[in-house]
Amino acid sequence: MEQPNVLVVLSDQQRPDSCGVFGQRLPVTPRLDALAADGVAFDEAFTVQPVCGPARAAIQTGLYPTTARCWRNGIALPPGIPTLADRVAGLGYQTGYIGKWHLASNRGRNLPADRPPARFERRPVPPERRGGYLDVWVAADALEHTSGATDGHVFDERGERVTLAGFRVDALTDLAIDRLDRFAPDRPFFLFLSFLEPHHQNNRFRTIGPRGWAARFRGFDRPGDLSAWRGDWRWNYAEYLACCASIDANLGRLVDHLERSGRLDDTLVVFTSDHGSHFRTRNLEYKRSPHDASIRVPLVLAGPGFRGGVHRRDLATNLDLLPTITTAAGGGDPHLDGRPLQTDARAPDDVLIQISESQIGRALRTPTHTYGARARDRNPLAGHLRPAADRYQGTALYDNVRDPHQQHNLLDDPAAASLRRDLAGRLADRIADVEGVRPTVT
Repeated sequence: MEQPNVLVVLSDQQRPDSCGVFGQRLPVTPRLDALAADGVAFDEAFTVQPVCGPARAAIQTGLYPTTARCWRNGIALPPGIPTLADRVAGLGYQTGYIGKWHLASNRGRNLPADRPPARFERRPVPPERRGGYLDVWVAADALEHTSGATDGHVFDERGERVTLAGFRVDALTDLAIDRLDRFAPDRPFFLFLSFLEPHHQNNRFRTIGPRGWAARFRGFDRPGDLSAWRGDWRWNYAEYLACCASIDANLGRLVDHLERSGRLDDTLVVFTSDHGSHFRTRNLEYKRSPHDASIRVPLVLAGPGFRGGVHRRDLATNLDLLPTITTAAGGGDPHLDGRPLQTDARAPDDVLIQISESQIGRALRTPTHTYGARARDRNPLAGHLRPAADRYQGTALYDNVRDPHQQHNLLDDPAAASLRRDLAGRLADRIADVEGVRPTVT
């Protein structure tokens, strides 16, 4: 098979249950649903770190955030580690990136020695900090700092401002379509389009959808994990679905453009998100917790190697994107922390989740249970200052079969004591596998 083109569309903070293919009743994602009907949908897909920067580092490197030493926001990609773009460029691909990057700046305390302080939140990202994306670059390191939902700018290949006119999702898609047409037709392309939506706009602390679209979704069903009396979902969820609908409509624009240009059949389309959202029902913000609302992500692949309208339930993570794409590109599996998803071979029995900033946390997600633990550190900044701990204490135990919305914490249930010990031991083993040191987990 000839090398396929690859288009990755990444949303930010999007729950799978916002998508029809993963159970949403309202018509939020008809274009993604159509792709899934001809492709492969992964019903059990997870991020390995429920916060933006580390999750994106996992995608770009195929390594756990502690391995890449991008374990919290504000730590840039490490120099010298081959990235997804490096690998496919080495296979002859044209590479490009559009939208939110979040992997160029070094800020805060306890930075790795090879990454001195440098801030690009409001400045152009220099070429050496673009993760190997060589041919197309129209992006901002912190898109929420250079733009709002309906105005602002990004920076192009030369570091010059590019105005975003209209709703941000539409404007970024306009740029992606423009750059798709600039790729040379005699070589395959790899384009990565990264939206900020449906993440809340940080300076407004709320989700902002296209004007008037939220009215379409006011009759939403409250997801079962969202507490009836906690969180801010009441005034955010319809707007959240409106953002998801806008992303879906623009995914449709991209698919239609590829079809009109005769490239769709030869393009692998990947749709996913960096992490989920619990709408402040589990802690004081939106993610950074071991709950499925934080760690589950939508994942659909459609195109060469991924056809047939299949739903798969083997555990998948964002670490799998790099080996999947490099395998599709003809480069084989680089045997990093993920696996190629072309088959269910090497599917894991569980997923290790690393949590930072809100805590120094770890969790084990199996097909049936979740066990979460955190370092008992009195320093409220510990999760920002240190990537790991030598001792973790359990905070959550959920039976995800009997309690899919994770409403009943079994941690102190005497009937679950044996299960707790087993999962704590498995979690310690997985931490040792990934991080090289086996901590005490109780």
